[in-house]
Amino acid sequence: MLYSLILILAASIMPAAGQISGPDDIVDEVYLAKAGVDGLAGESATEFLTTDIPIFCVVKLTMAEAATVRMNLVVVDVAGVKAETRVVSTSYVTKNGEDRVNFSGRPKGNWVAGRYRADIFVDDKLVRSLEFPITQPVTKVKANGFVRVKNSPDRPRKRN
Repeated sequence: MLYSLILILAASIMPAAGQISGPDDIVDEVYLAKAGVDGLAGESATEFLTTDIPIFCVVKLTMAEAATVRMNLVVVDVAGVKAETRVVSTSYVTKNGEDRVNFSGRPKGNWVAGRYRADIFVDDKLVRSLEFPITQPVTKVKANGFVRVKNSPDRPRKRN
């Protein structure tokens, strides 16, 4: 008798079908992206350069109902900046029928190289965190077309 009472109580506190029971039920997908050729969020990316401006964060919700979606872009490990410092904080309230939110972040000038994290909240509940690096672009050394020949004089010779 006690065992069946526990089962009935457990079943009564379980969420009903269709109710949101956790972060994975609220959010279908979250990804970071660089700007595409049209200037909008392009394909998913996990690494960025200091010159990738802006950086997009795309949040796809499982339901097209009103919700407050917030993104905090915070410092994880950047030289000279205290960890957990908010770089960008923005929010958007979806309307019925909207199930996608596009956030973008841009610094004044270029990004500072280091590790960052995008924290995504839906109705003030943390649902995802994406950590990512921003690195300096590799600079190529341009070679000139001149080659110094061994045993050649430093100055050009005079012609007769």
